[in-house]
Amino acid sequence: MHENRFIDLFRSTPDDDVKVEAIVALDEHAADPQVIAFLTVVTADPGEYDLARIECMKILRLWPPPAPDARRDAGRAMAAALRDDDELVRQYAAMSLGPYLDDPPVFEALTATVLHDDDLDVRHNALAAIAEAGPADRHADLLRRLAGDPELARAAARTLDRWSGEAPLR
Repeated sequence: MHENRFIDLFRSTPDDDVKVEAIVALDEHAADPQVIAFLTVVTADPGEYDLARIECMKILRLWPPPAPDARRDAGRAMAAALRDDDELVRQYAAMSLGPYLDDPPVFEALTATVLHDDDLDVRHNALAAIAEAGPADRHADLLRRLAGDPELARAAARTLDRWSGEAPLR
């Protein structure tokens, strides 16, 4: 139950650095549904310390929850963070969504981001998440929509080329 200690520490401290350390320590416990739920809540809280939220997103990206409801909640929390004002949080949210693109609202949020976001870094990270998600018809269709985009067309084409040499689109 060491994870409870880190969750309690996070909740009890006003020190932002200690909060980040507590989140990082939870990485070892990412299989615990209670930890996943906690990371999702922190990710979803725009009033929480940005770097703590970013660490949560990193863990959720590396260790997507196997339970469908937890996976949906985590993906949607990160997708909602795409609307945050802080560009660094938005960049991490975009790059963390690859494992969550099977959920239609998450895919729609990432689609809007990669096509229309004002921050080029956020758009690049969204494109990287699509590439990470791998070949699927709707992913390929989205990449083809970027063919005329002056900033992302080449990267989208490279991903499509790489996918064409891999497994068939699903």
